[in-house]
Amino acid sequence: MHAVRGRIEYPGPFPGSMVRFGSAGPTKETVLRVFMPIIFIAFVLLIIVAAVFASVAEKKRREAFAALAQRLGLRYRPERDHGVARQFAFLDKLRGGSNRYAYNILEGTYKGHEVMAFDYHYETHSTDSKGRRQTHHHHFSFFILFHDLECPELRIYPEGFFSKLGQMMGFDDIDFESVEFSKAFCVRSKDKKFAYDICHARMMEYLLRHRNLSIELEGRCVSVSADSRLKPEEVPGRLDQLVEIRELFPKYLYDA
Repeated sequence: MHAVRGRIEYPGPFPGSMVRFGSAGPTKETVLRVFMPIIFIAFVLLIIVAAVFASVAEKKRREAFAALAQRLGLRYRPERDHGVARQFAFLDKLRGGSNRYAYNILEGTYKGHEVMAFDYHYETHSTDSKGRRQTHHHHFSFFILFHDLECPELRIYPEGFFSKLGQMMGFDDIDFESVEFSKAFCVRSKDKKFAYDICHARMMEYLLRHRNLSIELEGRCVSVSADSRLKPEEVPGRLDQLVEIRELFPKYLYDA
């Protein structure tokens, strides 16, 4: 700091620069006027850097999916596909929010079964205390196996706060002889016999070893989902789980 003819000089924001104020020193308004442009420029640069890093990360992700598809013998489509959301809108997990679309889509035959795996996006909206509308983007991974059985709607997912709240509100949760399984999973279907057919002893044992699984069956689809986007190298493991679940279905259901 230097005094120059009734003024005070402070080092500026850039090397070798000085900022001059009156003899009383800088006021809050003066400091904001001098430094706000610098802060704004730094903020813009930070956004640009973050966008560049995000773009590079997405490019690497697409390349990893393309390599995975080639290794597994599947087709790969990186572009957004809103048709997938409409085609499978009967599945609960793909029905929420707006601007729904799939991307990074893998499809084809995996271990003798027709499958699809993809990243999924949807939006929800909220309003802050000042009445400003905010958009929230949600992304997760989803997996579908197609089979020959026309299934009624069946949902199996880990027991939690919202499922218990649903039971309090009258939504029926099917109970099973296994108390451990009934406490760990919420099972819902209008066709209780079908639910009991699917959730036999071996299936319950399998699910109790994989307590984070959420399963939806309807029509000719068996699906599982992740709460977030999985790394490409994690996709085969989820596809294996789908195949294992399908192979636990009783054979007599397909002979009926």
